[in-house]
Amino acid sequence: MSSANSKRGANSKNSKVGTDTGSQAATGDLSRRRLLGSVGAAGATGLVLGAAGGATGYVATRPDDQAALTTVGSTRAMFHGKHQPGITTPLQARGHLIAFDLAPGAGQKEAAALMRRWSAAAERLMAGEPTGGSEDGTAHDTGIALDAGPSSLTVTFGFGYTFFERTGLVDHRPPGLDPLPPFSSDRLDAKRSNGDLWVQVGADDALVAFHALRAIQKEAATTARVRWQMNGFNRTPGATAAPMTARNLMGQIDGTGNPKPSESDFDRRIFVPPHTGEGGNAEYAWLAGGSYAVVRRIRMLLDDWEKLPVDGQERVIGRRKADGAPLSGGTETTEMDLDKAGPDGKLLIPDNAHARISSPERNSGAAMLRRPFSYHDGIAADGTPDAGLLFICWQADPLKGFVPVQRKLDRGDALSPFIRHEASGLFAVPGGAAAGEYVGQRLLES
Repeated sequence: MSSANSKRGANSKNSKVGTDTGSQAATGDLSRRRLLGSVGAAGATGLVLGAAGGATGYVATRPDDQAALTTVGSTRAMFHGKHQPGITTPLQARGHLIAFDLAPGAGQKEAAALMRRWSAAAERLMAGEPTGGSEDGTAHDTGIALDAGPSSLTVTFGFGYTFFERTGLVDHRPPGLDPLPPFSSDRLDAKRSNGDLWVQVGADDALVAFHALRAIQKEAATTARVRWQMNGFNRTPGATAAPMTARNLMGQIDGTGNPKPSESDFDRRIFVPPHTGEGGNAEYAWLAGGSYAVVRRIRMLLDDWEKLPVDGQERVIGRRKADGAPLSGGTETTEMDLDKAGPDGKLLIPDNAHARISSPERNSGAAMLRRPFSYHDGIAADGTPDAGLLFICWQADPLKGFVPVQRKLDRGDALSPFIRHEASGLFAVPGGAAAGEYVGQRLLES
């Protein structure tokens, strides 16, 4: 990268994706380079939706929204805002989840310095810039993403339960961060669960995402050590003729009915209320505008699943495989008729169907914004694919979002024989950083 242009690529300022602060795409003609240089991606005018009901939902651009297609590389998310990026940001093609534990002896002071470094690096990377170091901004950058634009990169930070003990901030640990209850279907690996700090990296280009991952790892230096890392993917924006809900590795359209930002109660369900913090207690005011992320590594037993005929798979889920429509009829976005029966008198959506059990109607309105990545880590020791879902869901209170739904699923979900929960984590994700702030500053300098 020449010193005359410190951007990773010339397209990095050409357009902006709508971020968690509601910014809109910049307008302007597409340059010849942009038209010829990359695959189309869903533009910033597309609304973020999400999955209703099951533990395997996706956030997706609304199927009927004919958003203008633009280049993958030029789309940019904003670092500063009311909420952190990567929560309501449209689903990205590549993702890395990484948890850290603070090194022995590292406390509040060291954690604050780390979050300051991480925030500075994330802001530059999301703008399509190298991580800096010398006057021309290239000396300490790895060069992995040279010539690429921002590619919708987002970097999101969260704190785990043990973080507050390590930093002496237990009085500021919100009740919503209490450990999740055990579930009978859990087969959790403690080494790949929880952690003091959690980082989510997402982008629409694999090298841009890896570049950010390496920068975050390097900036951790001696302050924090990697506890676990997981890598995921989704369909690349522009791979379909029009923006549509994504599919998971079981082949199911997944992500039809998540809470929508246009709904009047969306913020109340997904984000911690402003000003007073959680429960009105001043100790938790640092979390205002933030959210809780539940992270689960869910292995799909694909060999067993693929032995089922398509109609058998549809009865397990409660939706048609071809278009995601409920078995009670209609299109993908038609509300499920949970009481509708067929000519034989049997319910069209079976009693134990995944979509039925996890529906808000059957969980006192419990809602969470699901925004996962698929993963494939090769072949497991038993000779079957080590593949599935890096499930990530966002909510204002896990006890009102994830927990009641998972308890219901745990008691009789038809999908349970075909999945295995292998890792778990719960993280408090602060609100977005204002200009001049770093993420978590209101906690770490309290």
